[in-house]
Amino acid sequence: MATCPQGHASGADDYCDVCGAQMTAAPAAQPAAPSGESATAESCPICQTPRAGQFCEVCGHDYSGNGAAVPLPVTGARWEAVTAADRAYYEKVIAEGGPDADRVAFPPYCPERSFGLHGEQVRIGRRSRARNVAPEIDLTGPPEDPGVSHLHAVLLAQPDGSWTVVDPGSSNGTQVNGRPLTVNVPVRIGPGDRIHLGAWTVITIREGTP
Repeated sequence: MATCPQGHASGADDYCDVCGAQMTAAPAAQPAAPSGESATAESCPICQTPRAGQFCEVCGHDYSGNGAAVPLPVTGARWEAVTAADRAYYEKVIAEGGPDADRVAFPPYCPERSFGLHGEQVRIGRRSRARNVAPEIDLTGPPEDPGVSHLHAVLLAQPDGSWTVVDPGSSNGTQVNGRPLTVNVPVRIGPGDRIHLGAWTVITIREGTP
């Protein structure tokens, strides 16, 4: 027999048949506790980015297993450009003549300098505050090659990780492995290729970040 809140014995279980008070309701069932701790957020097996859907937002990995992952773009950080002075090229330029050929001297000392290739483009030239030009490969010197334009050439990164070089219209032109470049026509370059510009400057493309 049930007991009401007032302590009366009642034959009914909804209202006390002595005082009419509502019987105490049975405690509500509690939701079942989870069987275990919540699983740790899944990460992409390719680039470790936290999962936010069927496809990875960074590399495109398909978690369903129905598609191949899209490779991450290559930044080109493994390439470097090494600048130096090339006497043979200088002598060729002087032999071909020009308005200032008799006043351009080959530098007695010109140490090699190395520039890592990063980003989408790397400009080659000479710094100019007046023109607001600050190329990534700055050939201002010393020694300074007077035949190099302030914006002489540009190295352009490609989606496959390779690089091309383009001459946007320099005063004295650009050569790759002895062949003159056509203005605004990119040419693919690779390790060991030599880019000549100015009166005596040579840039050698190598693998490996300085």
